[in-house]
Amino acid sequence: MIQDPESRAVPEPPAAPEPASAQATRIETHGIDVIGDEERHGRARDLFGVWAAPNVSYLSLVVGGALVVLGLSLWQALGMILVGNLFWLLVGLISVSGPAAGTPSSVITRAIYGVRGNRVLVTFNGSLISVCYVALSLSAASVTAFSLCTRFGLELDTMGKALVIVGVAAVTLVISVYGHATIIKLYLPLAVVLAAVFAVLAFFVLGDADWSHRPPQELQGLDLVAALAAGLAMVSSAPLSYSTSADFARYLPRTTKPSAIVGWTAAGAYLPSVLCTALGAIAATALDMSDPQTALTGVLPGWFSPVFLIAMILGAIANNALIIYSSGLALQAIGMRIRRSRSVLFYGTVSILLTMYALLVSNFLDTVSRMLQMMVAVLAPIMAIYVADVLLRRNRYDGHALGDLRRGGPFWYRGGVNWAGFAALVVGAALAVECLAVPGVHIGFLAELAGGIDLSLPVGLIVPALIYVIAMRSSFDPSPKE
Repeated sequence: MIQDPESRAVPEPPAAPEPASAQATRIETHGIDVIGDEERHGRARDLFGVWAAPNVSYLSLVVGGALVVLGLSLWQALGMILVGNLFWLLVGLISVSGPAAGTPSSVITRAIYGVRGNRVLVTFNGSLISVCYVALSLSAASVTAFSLCTRFGLELDTMGKALVIVGVAAVTLVISVYGHATIIKLYLPLAVVLAAVFAVLAFFVLGDADWSHRPPQELQGLDLVAALAAGLAMVSSAPLSYSTSADFARYLPRTTKPSAIVGWTAAGAYLPSVLCTALGAIAATALDMSDPQTALTGVLPGWFSPVFLIAMILGAIANNALIIYSSGLALQAIGMRIRRSRSVLFYGTVSILLTMYALLVSNFLDTVSRMLQMMVAVLAPIMAIYVADVLLRRNRYDGHALGDLRRGGPFWYRGGVNWAGFAALVVGAALAVECLAVPGVHIGFLAELAGGIDLSLPVGLIVPALIYVIAMRSSFDPSPKE
């Protein structure tokens, strides 16, 4: 019997080979150059794990405990946690500029500040502040590793502690050097493992929780408003520090729905951050969270305490790997002709040296910690202006035009600076600084006029965004100049 040729099954075409940029076992070769369509890959939901792993963290527990120590009741603290973490929506919103431009945030912001002006911003935000954040987080991870060594009977001298710091940093740098594809493939399973550890922690913590907890002296009036404002600023400082989210979305296809990018990014960060921070607040109703590590390990069985300590270290590594990855891109955006892998190693080395100085030489860590409390006054305007630009341009970014550094290029503006962007940033940050109310550090005159209430967050978000929109809207052309 002869088979009808038309009825024969047509073989399926071979699957397209996976682009090199999607292979987790290869070191990423792209830096701030534009990602071509042939190398775009992945789905928006891949971003969930990227943002979930760093937010299943010890730092979230600390912040949650600090809210209760601040004088808030448990339910007031939980309210601030739910509201403050909504700022992850802003992180998701600016991440949509990554697939549109195919370049990282440190390049996209040339549209806001100009070619030369952007170098100043990136040097400050993408380099100096990032290195301080990494030093703080690496310090916390290293102290935890010291405790883990002590638990296993290893008493560390100065050299031993230095080796531990280098070891923790080395794992971080390997992830950052291998880059985007490794982060995408690694972080989802890492988030699942960390979530399982924190679920076990919650089992032991929730049993002793005091759900009706109230402070010995309940805050009222201006004191309560001031505490709520301070708590909101503490919680929101984490999302506001991530104005580089486009870095991790820039490989997605151009056709990826912006709403999906916003949703998966925000959900990936919001859910674990809320749960972990809430767990810290709940723990504070029964434990002394002035020393969270000691308090938490004190209620855990002996077999689980090392597991918890290791999870704390892994969470810090996941967070630091993202920051150092973006810092490496920032160094290229400043104008340094250096491979991304080498720029990552440079920032990693600087962070290691700062951490060693902080832990082994002086009280540098206290100084940096206080400085970062002040940074909300700068981080909020940077985030607000970036969001305003995405909305004004309707997310129309041309990566190739952004890479044009010539005098008179599309983003040269006046003398290489977009003064509208800088005016919005400087004025907004200056007013936000004067709205700060950080006892022992700085209380601005506007905060004093407000009765000691810290208004740096709303002022730092609203004022610079309005200035930028007003300055740019009248002459705004959503398409870059040819």
